[in-house]
Amino acid sequence: RSRGLGALEAAKARRAELLIIAHPKSGNTWLKVMISRLYQVRFGFPDTLVHKTDEFTRREPSVPRLAATNGIYSYERAVRDLLEPEDPAMRDTRVLFLARHPCDIAVSWYHQFTKRQSRHKQELINAELAEPIDRRAVGMWDFVRHSELGLLHLIEFLNGWARLLEGRPHTTTIRYEDLRSEPGTTLRQVMTLLGDAPSDAEVEDAVRFGSFDNLRALEQGGHFKQGGLTLRDPGNEETFKVRRAVVGGYQRDFDAAQVAELDELVAKHLSPHFGYGPKGHVGPLLV
Repeated sequence: RSRGLGALEAAKARRAELLIIAHPKSGNTWLKVMISRLYQVRFGFPDTLVHKTDEFTRREPSVPRLAATNGIYSYERAVRDLLEPEDPAMRDTRVLFLARHPCDIAVSWYHQFTKRQSRHKQELINAELAEPIDRRAVGMWDFVRHSELGLLHLIEFLNGWARLLEGRPHTTTIRYEDLRSEPGTTLRQVMTLLGDAPSDAEVEDAVRFGSFDNLRALEQGGHFKQGGLTLRDPGNEETFKVRRAVVGGYQRDFDAAQVAELDELVAKHLSPHFGYGPKGHVGPLLV
C-alpha cells in the first residue's frame, strides 16, 4: 500500500506548479482554503470545494495545480525522494515550505493523531515506528516528549527541510505565525510565488473567509465535503480540524517545568533559520 500510494503522491508532485511542504497541523489546510477562495470567487467555483491538487484546474486550466505533502511519513516520503537528489521533472517546480513553532505543532499533532487521523494513515505511520503509538492510551506529555513522533522528531523535520531546500531556486519559506499576524501580506507572498497578482478585494475576501471564526462555523455546520475539514465528532471540540489556532498555545497545556524543558530543547536543537526564540518568542524569519 505504501509503495502504491507513494507512486501516486510522486505523480501529483511532478505535475504540480506549486508544491506545499508542511508538517500536519502547520496551517496547510487553512492556507489551501484561502487560495481556494481566491479562485472560487474569480471563477464561480463552489465554496464547499477545496483546491488540493487539480480540482479547480480541471474546471479552469489557468488555475495552477497544487500538491501538498509532509514528505516524511510513509508514502509521502516519495515526494522528498524527488528532491534528494532532485528529479529533473521538479527543477522548475515552485516550492513553498510552511513552518510552525515545533511545540505548537507537537500539541496539535497529538490531537490530530489520536482523534482525527484516519485508520489507514495511522497504521502506515505506526508500521515504521520502533514503538507504535496506541492513540487510545497515550497521554499528551508522553506523545510530545517521549514518542518517536514528538518534539525532537519535529525539530529535525524542520531542520532537515531547511537543509534540503537551502539555495534551491523558486523556493519560499513562510510561517504559520506570520499567516496569523499578517494573513493578507503572507497570502499575497504565496500568490506571487504562484505567479498570480490578486486584487486587494480578493485578498481581503479570502482572509475573511479563512478566519478562525468563519472556518469553525463552517466546519461545525458540515459545510466542507473534502479537503480535511469534514466534521468528525460534533460533540468533541478536540476532534475539530479548526481546533484552537493560537500562537504559543502549548504553554497552556503543560506546567512551568514542562514548558521550560520544551523551550530548552527548541533553543538547543532548532535551527535559528526559522526565528523561533526562547519561551515561544517569534522573531523575523531569517533568510
